[in-house]
Amino acid sequence: MSDTDHTDNVLGATASTDNPAAKDPSDWVTGDEPMTAPQRSYLDTLAREAGEEISADLTKAEASEHIERLQAKTGRDSSTDA
Repeated sequence: MSDTDHTDNVLGATASTDNPAAKDPSDWVTGDEPMTAPQRSYLDTLAREAGEEISADLTKAEASEHIERLQAKTGRDSSTDA
């Protein structure tokens, strides 16, 4: 089996070479579950740096969206991380 055939034989695979972790949070299967401890910790750090208060009662998807927004606001944009 070649590498190009691999994605056709795996559940959840896509033909795209896009990063699967970059899926829109609203499309996450577990997006409506409570945010994870690492999300909570990082979101707390980002919110403090941005001078914002954010609800501690967020879903994984909501937390991810706030993290992306606050990364851009604080200059911690993950697309520029090495």
